[in-house]
Amino acid sequence: MRRFTDERGAGTADELWLLEHPPIFTLGQAARREHVLVPGDIPVVQTDRGGQVTYHGPGQQVAYLLLDLRRAGLGVKGLVRLLEQAVIDLLAGYGIAAVARPDAPGVYVDGAKIASIGLRVRHGCCFHGIALNVDLDLEPFGRINPCGYPGLTVTRLVDLVPSVQTPRVPGAVARAIAKVLDLDCVEV
Repeated sequence: MRRFTDERGAGTADELWLLEHPPIFTLGQAARREHVLVPGDIPVVQTDRGGQVTYHGPGQQVAYLLLDLRRAGLGVKGLVRLLEQAVIDLLAGYGIAAVARPDAPGVYVDGAKIASIGLRVRHGCCFHGIALNVDLDLEPFGRINPCGYPGLTVTRLVDLVPSVQTPRVPGAVARAIAKVLDLDCVEV
């Protein structure tokens, strides 16, 4: 992501990378080590994204957005709100009422966090992105203070919609993000 961002020019197309990580705790630039309570055998890695500590693992859909903010006419706060709205819209399609909180970026269902956001901006372009809990093991979140909030409850899509077809979620995430950003989505 860093290399792509550093090497891109004014005409470089924006990209959205969809993936799942192996089990890992990541610390954002503002993270405090004391929010990692009991990592056990899960690696802890410092990253250059914004935010505190979170967990990534199989069953979590991560969307890394590599976007030229100037060309899109967006600031960081505006982009965060649009990414939150993309997840809110996606969940609404499953009949789930979700909200964003002005005091804690991300998306919440009945007070439980279902999606986290962490971005980095360099040279007017962003990278990193949003992580949606689809069907991952939630136990590792109990080993940290998620996003720096002790006792924050975390949830996942499969607990809210047991019939969710998880292989279809990545495409739905891409379409939701493309829609709120008014971008064309071309799969490569």
